Amino acid sequence: MIASFKFAYSGLAAVVLIVVAMAASSICRGAEQAKVIHIGYQKSGAFLLVRSEGNLEKALSPLGYHVEWTEFSAGPPLIEALNAGSVDIGHSGDCPVIVAQAAGVPFLYIGDSPANPESAAIIVPKDSTLKNIADLKGKKVAFDKGSSGQYLVARALQSAGLKLTDIQPIYLNPPNARAAFQSGTVDAWSIWDPYFAAAELDSGARVLVSSTGISPHREFYFGRKDYLEKNPEVVERLLAVLNETGGRALKDPIGTAAFLADKLGIGLDVLVRSQLRNTRYTANPLTDDVIAEQQQVADFLFSQGVILKPVKIADAVFHPEKSVAAKKEGS
Repeated sequence: MIASFKFAYSGLAAVVLIVVAMAASSICRGAEQAKVIHIGYQKSGAFLLVRSEGNLEKALSPLGYHVEWTEFSAGPPLIEALNAGSVDIGHSGDCPVIVAQAAGVPFLYIGDSPANPESAAIIVPKDSTLKNIADLKGKKVAFDKGSSGQYLVARALQSAGLKLTDIQPIYLNPPNARAAFQSGTVDAWSIWDPYFAAAELDSGARVLVSSTGISPHREFYFGRKDYLEKNPEVVERLLAVLNETGGRALKDPIGTAAFLADKLGIGLDVLVRSQLRNTRYTANPLTDDVIAEQQQVADFLFSQGVILKPVKIADAVFHPEKSVAAKKEGS
């Protein structure tokens, strides 16, 4: 009886092991077939339109990719998610990616948008007594730490012979900064569209200085280094979709504003103002001129102590031909 039981038990164990092995094999095959691309996006970028229209899914589906989207209020938290591995591709202004590179975040630039300085500014309440940048000395200025808003403040202060240490930086993400600005908790706010347009129209905010002549205010697209090296084929189609979708948006800013107003629940007047000055919809691989321009931003941030070590932008630029060749060699 005991021997019979042992035989039955060992037979059952063998069956269980076989079933488990088959299940594991099936899971592995499924993992190989289901390629996922996690994209982080913001309300101020072309990815918002791409997500709404579903064009990237159509472009990547033939390659076997499934697209998942996560919204972020600004570039810094998006890059934190990328560093943690929960985002594969994202976008932000000039400053966050430089801060990330200085911090050792393993990412590569894959594209950039045209300069769009008109869509960012340092603003003050309509009844503020502040008239110029020099008046910011000792004042509370809100911006997201490590964002393009911080870079704009630092460069604007430099033009007036001041530094970041001459003001009271209030580090807030855009939604919280907007609440602080409206309540009068801060004296000024460095921000971009559509938050910029909303502040102008909703509370009559006044522009103290725009980004024009101070910062190009480009949009940069980037991806996790290991993801891009394993999936270089997604970049060409991603940029093509951004350019196709963005090109249509630039030709019809009013229609784009109406589309986004319905999707976001943001006032049409706010989005019309934002879209009429938005040129950051297309995306192309970085040129030598853009790399040099971004290097100047990085050098300035290092000189101001915003980043603690110098970085070389060219070291973080994606070269698809190298990644494709490396992937072929490894396959």
